[in-house]
Amino acid sequence: MSALRHLPGVAGIDEAGRGPLAGPVVVAAVVLPEEFDAEGLDDSKQLDRATRELLAERIRRDAHWSIAYATIEEIERRNILWATMDAMERAYLGLGLPHGSAVVDGNRIPTGLFGIAEAVVAADARIECVAAASILAKTERDDHMRALALEFPEYGFDKHFGYATPQHMKAIEDHGPCRIHRLGFAPFRQDPQLCLALDA
Repeated sequence: MSALRHLPGVAGIDEAGRGPLAGPVVVAAVVLPEEFDAEGLDDSKQLDRATRELLAERIRRDAHWSIAYATIEEIERRNILWATMDAMERAYLGLGLPHGSAVVDGNRIPTGLFGIAEAVVAADARIECVAAASILAKTERDDHMRALALEFPEYGFDKHFGYATPQHMKAIEDHGPCRIHRLGFAPFRQDPQLCLALDA
């Protein structure tokens, strides 16, 4: 039995990928049915890959869910916060629940969800539907970054998923950024030399 709180009919909303230097932010919105088997649900960061993927399969099969992306172009144009908020709103709207309510992981509610959503810090470790959303967002983004690793094999996106690991920073120094890097982020902003290969 899950130790997390169950909120029947409420959409949990969470994102994956706000911190990396590359790739999109992925947002999931999930409504769990009353009879959903929540055994093992937890904040996605606390789960290993195999467990996350098994849980994601169960969520996709048995729950009502929606996924939205904040693209690189949106992140560069709107900044990471507002691009994420926009994607959260799209993920919720994708559920098709005009009279539903939602819980967003964090301390901010997307403007379009005022009056609908509640922000709860660490909700992904406290509320089942938000934990489910965190799992779906994380597995979706990891799969997307593995696919991008095939397109850009020199960066190792399937290993670090765009985060600023030493391996990733070395690849940027060697090859410059590619089209999925967030050039508005440090270290690109702090060191314009890193962007020269992109302009060449």
